[in-house]
Amino acid sequence: MTQLKERDERALRPLPPRRRGKLRILAWTGGAALLAAAVAAAAVGFGGDGTGTAAATRTPPATAKVTRTTLTETKTVDGTLGYGAPLTVAGKTQGTITWLPSEGATITRGHGVYSVDADRRPLLYGTMPLYRTLEDGVSGKDVKLLERNLDQLGYTGFDVDDEFTWATREAVEDWQEDLGLDVTGKVQPGDVVVNDGRIRVAELKKALGDSATGAVLTATGTTREVLVNLDVADEHLVKKGMKATVELPDGSTVNGKVTRVGKVATETTSGSDTATTVEVAVSVSGLKKSFDAAPVDVTIVSEQRKDVLAVPVGALFALAEGGYGVQVVEGGATRYAAVETGMFADGQVEVTGVQEGTTVAVPK
Repeated sequence: MTQLKERDERALRPLPPRRRGKLRILAWTGGAALLAAAVAAAAVGFGGDGTGTAAATRTPPATAKVTRTTLTETKTVDGTLGYGAPLTVAGKTQGTITWLPSEGATITRGHGVYSVDADRRPLLYGTMPLYRTLEDGVSGKDVKLLERNLDQLGYTGFDVDDEFTWATREAVEDWQEDLGLDVTGKVQPGDVVVNDGRIRVAELKKALGDSATGAVLTATGTTREVLVNLDVADEHLVKKGMKATVELPDGSTVNGKVTRVGKVATETTSGSDTATTVEVAVSVSGLKKSFDAAPVDVTIVSEQRKDVLAVPVGALFALAEGGYGVQVVEGGATRYAAVETGMFADGQVEVTGVQEGTTVAVPK
């Protein structure tokens, strides 16, 4: 009975408190998207100063060095390779279409875009369409546009300025005579086609014998470019001048650069899905394949951090106190070091708090 009583008394005694170690749960993260989950799961507690040590019983399964590098964040979107958005060339005079260029033809300054009643309508370079008759005595920017083009075509004897003088009229008469036009010394708005550079004929809208009024053809620039309908949520990632890489349908890639970011958002609906996008233009260089139009993948460099220290994302683990750390490998032992994280890109993360060349564990 005495033995039973002593056993019962021992059973009723409170258990001694369990020793609390510094390390609790070690939660390794495999990428930026997992970091929040790792924090919620808790990880390593360092105590007061945020650092700790632990003897390694075996070598970590994999290690990596803290390296100094350049991190680049990219965004890949769908695009369409072509010659840019088309513009419409419209006839502004009465008459009959008597000549048209072929689709795909390139037209440069001074050459005919189409003909009306056997009279050519030549291309002039400029950004201001003609809106009035240019003749002796008028002045303005449209006069300077005409004179600049006459000068580039080799006509002389006048000053390139805002004034249409008798000298300008004589140059216009020589030009008209060389083109086989009626020599009037005047230029009507419908006598020429104005564009900011050479054009490529995209699609004919008229046939020989049709009335010359209305849309005659559509044209584009001659520089190959990619148009991207970018989700407005990603608009902040893209700026004019950013570098890009364009992957063609055959798997080859060419270099590109963002040349234009649209300022007007467009909403499109497909079934039950609605998307709001802005148009982004990307110029391309080194294009050897002859693709008139093709779907492509565009990878845009949205952010870049140069000369930073980085480790593989998998080397990070969440700390119970908040933030992140790495397991530093030193000979046959390891210790835990808290780090500050920066940019995530290419499977790596920018870190501060450890030195370049430090070896860290990367669990498989």
